[in-house]
Amino acid sequence: MPRFPIRKCNIKRKKRPHPVRNLMIFFLLVLGFLLLTYLQNNTLTTREIPVLDSRIPREFDGFRIVLLSDGHGKQFGPGYSGLLRQVAELSPDLIVYTGDMADSSTELSGLPGLSRGLSNIAPTYYVTGNHEWEIRQVPKITRILKENGASVLQNQFVTLTRGKQSIVLAGVNDPNGPKDQKTPEQLASQIRNRYFNSFVILLAHRNNLFSKYAACGYDLVLSGHAHGGLVRLPFTDGLIDSQHTLFPTWTSGLYSLGNTQMVVSRGLGNIKPSFRVFNPPDIPVVVLHPKAS
Repeated sequence: MPRFPIRKCNIKRKKRPHPVRNLMIFFLLVLGFLLLTYLQNNTLTTREIPVLDSRIPREFDGFRIVLLSDGHGKQFGPGYSGLLRQVAELSPDLIVYTGDMADSSTELSGLPGLSRGLSNIAPTYYVTGNHEWEIRQVPKITRILKENGASVLQNQFVTLTRGKQSIVLAGVNDPNGPKDQKTPEQLASQIRNRYFNSFVILLAHRNNLFSKYAACGYDLVLSGHAHGGLVRLPFTDGLIDSQHTLFPTWTSGLYSLGNTQMVVSRGLGNIKPSFRVFNPPDIPVVVLHPKAS
């Protein structure tokens, strides 16, 4: 009888599913996402931003300004202890808070300690944001700040002096304030009539009004409001801002428009129920340097 070769059949067995392993992988991914989200929303970051301008007096070379903004909904430790510790470590000559210190979720009972703590570190100036007006707490908040060492600029200006030289620090109310309030244009005209050649810093909550402030002739604007665009993606200035503008601009860092520069903080808090992605809470340190004209 003829013999036929016996061929081996390699039958591939299907891999059995591993529900426990898959469940563990899913659990680790969720845990990693939650940890990243927590860190992105609760880890304070700092950065130095040099500003050069020929109007800056030599006496103010190296002058350090800590820029705080949009702290509503966040404390960073009991009684703002983590925030105060971080600010103190930055050795500021001046602290400015450009609005949205509080919203409907903020316990105002913590503001006296925050104001005293900041004022004990360096002279502190505050301007209103949109949320303080929305919750109708501007009179109470400004009273708390003034009683605890901070200064409030409501369409006003002061001079800061070092040695024999000075600069002007101005502050405007948020547009949510009174309809008949002094405009940024009127304030700028008042300043230039009195201090024609002085370097003028403007504290203003809304970053999206940069073109208006530049047209007024302010030298440097310090601002917040945009929360860094909430979600920061490569090659963008954020995904969406507090005005619900997609792919906004002027949301983080240093910008220039004509002869005016602006530094924008990404802010400290959130617009609930949103959260930050690749956009941790931000404390810029603006460092002034004179530049040859």
